[in-house]
Amino acid sequence: MNNLEETIKLTVESLGASLYDIVTTRENDRNIFRIYVTAKGGISLDKCAEISRMISPILDVNEPMSGVYNLEVSSPGIERKLKTLDHYKASIGENIKVKDIATETYKGELLSVEDGNITIKTEFGEEVISFDSVLSGSTYFEW
Repeated sequence: MNNLEETIKLTVESLGASLYDIVTTRENDRNIFRIYVTAKGGISLDKCAEISRMISPILDVNEPMSGVYNLEVSSPGIERKLKTLDHYKASIGENIKVKDIATETYKGELLSVEDGNITIKTEFGEEVISFDSVLSGSTYFEW
């Protein structure tokens, strides 16, 4: 984690939320510096606005993306990418889908995250997958 990320993380936590991820992207010829935040019980629009107001001056000093960007602060949403073991731990009990290096796809309820392994209850039984073999993962919502 670089200094800017660490500063953003501490600022978000000081406002009663958790930093989920920071994504830089380009949409419609605009640079987007997107900060995803979570909180127990969900994140409100007011909380996103408050976090944005507190982070904006930090970005004025440590400009990301060569200083040409739009700042967005939002919830990662109901269906979100899982990148770190902490993301998986925070998603225990939710439906996830995971693709491993053998390009097998596993779908089901995330039961546990222990010793670098994730356990998913699939329609075929429990599958234990090493986090090191995961190519991609995300939560999903069944309508």
